[in-house]
Amino acid sequence: MAVPVLLIAGFLGSGKTTLLNRLLTDPGDRRIAAVVNDFGAIDIDAALLGDIAEDVVSLKNGCICCTLQGDLLRTLASVMRRAVAPDLIVIETSGISDPSEIVRSLLDPVIFKVAALDTVITLVDAGHIAERGEMLDDPLWQSQIKAADFVILNKIDLVDSEMRTRLHRQLERWKPSRAIFEAVQSDIPNELLFSEGCGYQPVPPEAGASKFSSSRFDSVSWTSATPLSLSAFQAVVTQLAQTTLRAKGIVTFKERPTQPMQFQLVGSRATIIPCSVRPADAAAVSLVIIFDTRDNDRADILRLLQRSSEPF
Repeated sequence: MAVPVLLIAGFLGSGKTTLLNRLLTDPGDRRIAAVVNDFGAIDIDAALLGDIAEDVVSLKNGCICCTLQGDLLRTLASVMRRAVAPDLIVIETSGISDPSEIVRSLLDPVIFKVAALDTVITLVDAGHIAERGEMLDDPLWQSQIKAADFVILNKIDLVDSEMRTRLHRQLERWKPSRAIFEAVQSDIPNELLFSEGCGYQPVPPEAGASKFSSSRFDSVSWTSATPLSLSAFQAVVTQLAQTTLRAKGIVTFKERPTQPMQFQLVGSRATIIPCSVRPADAAAVSLVIIFDTRDNDRADILRLLQRSSEPF
């Protein structure tokens, strides 16, 4: 199975390295490979550092950092060749780079088979934009926003409520409001960063506390015993992309019932590629959808999914 890739973009000083430091110092049970432009900015506690060889830093918790240079495929291949493959690859782009070029490279079928683009996050310095509104007209800055699945309005504590509202309206020129989130010190919910809880097998409802870090997020699991119509599924995905945060799973279609397909929807970006994994329990389809509870109703999502199994 391909290793998921988290791409972090944003202008200089927007908080990208702060976010990466958070991930590396508290990786949970993940082995994280961090590919960055300048790992000198990574402020990892010295106790975590292990062996250092050329431009690769090995960490005792299983994380690695290396310089993003040369061919992206070659860089990712070197990461994947390590004795123990990472569970997640995080790429931090330069503040003056256009992430759309990296996105195109990561969506190449050859790369996607081993390192599948999962989420693109662009951080925006709320205070900086408030002081320098002319940045909104910068083509590079706009490209960073457009390339993102989710835009994080970071350092939101530095502006007042009126400015917050104004910044949201400005960002909504390029992204829908549901794709824009606020943060302080790059503290971003994992539900936006990763597809965890959004896996291939249905997740049964659990009593008690939500498995999400915030009550703002919830998920729906759905299966179908029969393959779906491709055209019907595409129509449903178009609607899901307008309301939900992400979806992931295995789907088989009536047009090719023997070929399972890996499906992923993050923001408005959807991918469907052949895979060798089949849904469990003889199901033909197994999906999990994560949504913002302020914008969606579980029953409405289930009704929409049911439409994909009906004749089209």
